[in-house]
Amino acid sequence: MNRVADKVVIVTGAALGLGRASAMMLAREGAKVVLTDIRDAEGEAAALSIREVGGEALYLHHDVSSEPQWQQVMAETLGRFGRLDVLVNNAGVADGCPPEEETLEHWRRLMSVNLEGVFLGTKHAIRTMKARTPPGGAIINLSSIAGMIGIPDLGAYCTSKGGVRLYTKSVALYCAKAGLNIRVNSIHPGYIWTPMVENYLAQHGDVEEGRGAADALHPLGHIGEPDDIAYGVVYLASDESKFMTGAGLVIDGGYTIQ
Repeated sequence: MNRVADKVVIVTGAALGLGRASAMMLAREGAKVVLTDIRDAEGEAAALSIREVGGEALYLHHDVSSEPQWQQVMAETLGRFGRLDVLVNNAGVADGCPPEEETLEHWRRLMSVNLEGVFLGTKHAIRTMKARTPPGGAIINLSSIAGMIGIPDLGAYCTSKGGVRLYTKSVALYCAKAGLNIRVNSIHPGYIWTPMVENYLAQHGDVEEGRGAADALHPLGHIGEPDDIAYGVVYLASDESKFMTGAGLVIDGGYTIQ
């Protein structure tokens, strides 16, 4: 308990899936959590569930592709808690499409959330964290195994997550060289049983058959659970990872070692 005691953390895409699990675990470990999403009912419910067990949580409506909304989230976080210690850039979307059928509109929409959202969050988190005395903090970017390897029909998604992976390394080096005491790392999940994965499988056939096939892709014999990723988020948010920056934490059941 209390691995991130009193740290102020923003988690984007926190209404469901990996974001919700991360927000819940961070709160259990003592963090004050700002949950953001565009799914207001689910986001409010998640924040309420934290407060009901004695935690501190605030939900904010937030489209991560909007820079003014990022500025508002930072302002409201500072107004409520006085500082920002950790940003978890989790919000993302995933849609499959053969490359010859991909549209520019769909490509740009996916990039605006998955890649530009990370860029905007990182930009404004650094501005906020470097203004502290002394400066410091941690930024955790959710990439994917799809940011490390190719997956058929997921060209746009792979590109966005590969961009997150390399952007993380570039920003980590910048922050270290600038003496900002801001660590920047990425997490690369394998298939995790979340609403996003379930919806993707539903678009491509029978969900249970799809889950069985996804299980078989992982050497450990099954896909992951949201808490498997949340444990990684808590570690990178905590001082336990104080000597890690620019790293890619792979949590994938062995998927990428094959």
